[in-house]
Amino acid sequence: MSEKTLFQKIADKELPSDLVHEDEQCIAFRDIHPAAPTHILVVPRKPIPRPDAIDPEDEALVGHLFTVARQIAAQEGLPDYRLVMNNGEGAGQSVFHIHLHLLAGRAFAWPPG
Repeated sequence: MSEKTLFQKIADKELPSDLVHEDEQCIAFRDIHPAAPTHILVVPRKPIPRPDAIDPEDEALVGHLFTVARQIAAQEGLPDYRLVMNNGEGAGQSVFHIHLHLLAGRAFAWPPG
Protein backbone atom coordinates (compact mmCIF):
# COMPACT_ATOMS: atom_id res chain seq x y z
CA MET A 1 0.00 0.00 0.00
CA SER A 2 1.38 3.41 -0.95
CA GLU A 3 1.86 6.14 1.62
CA LYS A 4 -0.98 8.62 2.05
CA THR A 5 -0.62 12.00 0.41
CA LEU A 6 -0.55 15.14 2.52
CA PHE A 7 -4.11 15.86 1.39
CA GLN A 8 -5.33 12.38 2.35
CA LYS A 9 -3.90 12.94 5.82
CA ILE A 10 -5.77 16.27 6.04
CA ALA A 11 -9.01 14.64 4.81
CA ASP A 12 -8.59 11.87 7.39
CA LYS A 13 -8.06 14.49 10.15
CA GLU A 14 -4.53 13.22 10.78
CA LEU A 15 -3.24 16.75 10.13
CA PRO A 16 -4.92 20.04 11.06
CA SER A 17 -6.40 22.42 8.50
CA ASP A 18 -8.59 25.50 8.29
CA LEU A 19 -11.48 23.60 6.74
CA VAL A 20 -14.09 25.56 4.78
CA HIS A 21 -15.98 22.67 3.14
CA GLU A 22 -16.32 18.93 3.56
CA ASP A 23 -18.54 16.36 1.87
CA GLU A 24 -18.33 12.71 0.81
CA GLN A 25 -16.36 13.53 -2.34
CA CYS A 26 -14.03 16.36 -1.37
CA ILE A 27 -12.65 18.75 1.21
CA ALA A 28 -11.63 22.40 0.94
CA PHE A 29 -9.30 24.30 3.23
CA ARG A 30 -7.22 27.47 3.33
CA ASP A 31 -3.70 27.17 1.93
CA ILE A 32 -1.02 27.56 4.61
CA HIS A 33 1.19 29.46 2.11
CA PRO A 34 -1.36 31.68 0.36
CA ALA A 35 -0.54 33.14 -3.05
CA ALA A 36 -3.44 35.61 -2.74
CA PRO A 37 -5.49 37.16 0.09
CA THR A 38 -7.94 34.28 -0.36
CA HIS A 39 -6.33 30.97 -1.31
CA ILE A 40 -8.41 27.85 -0.79
CA LEU A 41 -7.59 24.33 -1.99
CA VAL A 42 -10.46 22.11 -3.18
CA VAL A 43 -9.29 18.50 -3.00
CA PRO A 44 -11.01 15.24 -3.93
CA ARG A 45 -10.89 12.49 -1.34
CA LYS A 46 -9.90 10.10 -4.12
CA PRO A 47 -6.12 10.32 -4.58
CA ILE A 48 -5.54 11.10 -8.26
CA PRO A 49 -1.86 12.08 -8.61
CA ARG A 50 -2.09 14.64 -11.43
CA PRO A 51 -4.60 15.96 -13.96
CA ASP A 52 -3.25 13.80 -16.76
CA ALA A 53 -4.15 10.75 -14.63
CA ILE A 54 -7.86 11.67 -14.49
CA ASP A 55 -9.90 8.82 -15.95
CA PRO A 56 -13.30 9.08 -17.68
CA GLU A 57 -14.99 7.69 -14.56
CA ASP A 58 -13.60 10.69 -12.63
CA GLU A 59 -15.46 13.27 -14.76
CA ALA A 60 -18.31 13.75 -12.27
CA LEU A 61 -15.84 14.07 -9.40
CA VAL A 62 -13.81 16.73 -11.20
CA GLY A 63 -17.01 18.59 -12.09
CA HIS A 64 -17.96 18.46 -8.42
CA LEU A 65 -14.68 20.19 -7.50
CA PHE A 66 -15.62 23.12 -9.74
CA THR A 67 -19.15 23.25 -8.31
CA VAL A 68 -17.77 23.30 -4.76
CA ALA A 69 -15.28 26.03 -5.71
CA ARG A 70 -18.15 28.16 -7.04
CA GLN A 71 -20.15 27.58 -3.83
CA ILE A 72 -17.18 28.53 -1.66
CA ALA A 73 -16.58 31.68 -3.70
CA ALA A 74 -20.22 32.67 -3.15
CA GLN A 75 -20.10 31.98 0.60
CA GLU A 76 -16.82 33.95 0.88
CA GLY A 77 -18.34 36.87 -1.06
CA LEU A 78 -15.90 36.57 -3.96
CA PRO A 79 -17.41 37.80 -7.24
CA ASP A 80 -14.05 37.53 -9.06
CA TYR A 81 -11.65 34.64 -8.61
CA ARG A 82 -9.22 32.39 -10.43
CA LEU A 83 -9.27 28.59 -10.45
CA VAL A 84 -5.99 26.78 -11.17
CA MET A 85 -5.02 23.11 -11.40
CA ASN A 86 -1.33 22.40 -12.05
CA ASN A 87 -0.09 19.29 -13.88
CA GLY A 88 3.47 18.29 -12.97
CA GLU A 89 6.42 19.90 -11.22
CA GLY A 90 7.24 22.16 -14.18
CA ALA A 91 3.75 23.64 -13.93
CA GLY A 92 4.05 24.24 -10.19
CA GLN A 93 2.46 21.06 -8.80
CA SER A 94 4.06 20.28 -5.43
CA VAL A 95 1.53 17.83 -3.95
CA PHE A 96 0.77 14.90 -6.24
CA HIS A 97 -2.94 14.68 -5.47
CA ILE A 98 -5.07 16.79 -7.81
CA HIS A 99 -6.56 19.94 -6.36
CA LEU A 100 -8.06 23.24 -7.44
CA HIS A 101 -6.58 26.48 -6.18
CA LEU A 102 -9.31 29.07 -5.61
CA LEU A 103 -7.51 32.43 -5.61
CA ALA A 104 -9.09 35.83 -4.99
CA GLY A 105 -8.68 39.19 -3.33
CA ARG A 106 -6.27 40.84 -5.76
CA ALA A 107 -5.92 41.54 -9.46
CA PHE A 108 -4.31 38.74 -11.45
CA ALA A 109 -2.11 39.30 -14.49
CA TRP A 110 -2.37 37.34 -17.72
CA PRO A 111 -0.49 35.39 -18.69
CA PRO A 112 0.25 34.08 -15.21
CA GLY A 113 3.83 33.66 -14.24
